[in-house]
Amino acid sequence: MPSTRPKPQPSSTPLDPEWRERLLAEARAPWKGLRRALWFALAASGAIGLATMALRASAGSEVPSGDLLIQLSACIGFGLLIWRDR
Repeated sequence: MPSTRPKPQPSSTPLDPEWRERLLAEARAPWKGLRRALWFALAASGAIGLATMALRASAGSEVPSGDLLIQLSACIGFGLLIWRDR
């Protein structure tokens, strides 16, 4: 039985080359803006935690080395993801 769907008609106006490049870039790297925002937010969270721990240590409180390592690795790891995703 033949298909009853209409065939797509070619567009009367060609796609703007700038839009075409943007769409192709989005197809190559989908959700890039959202990913970069997420990496930035997580890196900022690690930096805030690291700054809080530095202030606590400068006030004379003891800072667990495991917590410090977690915050430092978050800053470095998410910073590398931001750099790699550019």
